[in-house]
Amino acid sequence: MPPTPPARFKVNGTPVQYGGDPRRSLLDFLRDELSLYGTKKGCDHGQCGACTVIVDGRRINSCLTLAVMQDGCQITTVEGLGSDDDLSPLQRAFIAHDGFQCGYCTPGQICSASAMIAELAEGWPSHVSDDLLSVLPTDEELRERMSGNLCRCGAYSNIIAAIRDVMPVAG
Repeated sequence: MPPTPPARFKVNGTPVQYGGDPRRSLLDFLRDELSLYGTKKGCDHGQCGACTVIVDGRRINSCLTLAVMQDGCQITTVEGLGSDDDLSPLQRAFIAHDGFQCGYCTPGQICSASAMIAELAEGWPSHVSDDLLSVLPTDEELRERMSGNLCRCGAYSNIIAAIRDVMPVAG
């Protein structure tokens, strides 16, 4: 059997390639080979959202996709949204609104919220959208859209407050 050609993609703007075991998850590649420890391994079954990253503008559970499947993709982890010296507005809002307690889910929450805000800006409806042509970001709408990201500490109301703080005002 011929070797699998390496997958080439960008992680936080940096070109990388992966030519290892084709069964390796994107999560394990990010953590073990790129030392991007912000992406957390929670359940490893796609149920908690701790491993959420953004691939080509869409949020995904990195534990449920393979590194080799990312060929040609742009991947953003929480480290790519801001730095210790220059936090993103959403990261600052999570701090200001105490949108975390233990902090384990926070990177996935922030990646998911970042992509969700872009989805709302593009007018994507959700399961609870009353009007498919004019999506209003009610708290119910935001909770539905963030429902794939669990917080064992229960900081949900503070997470919603942080998201609201950075969302563009609906006109």
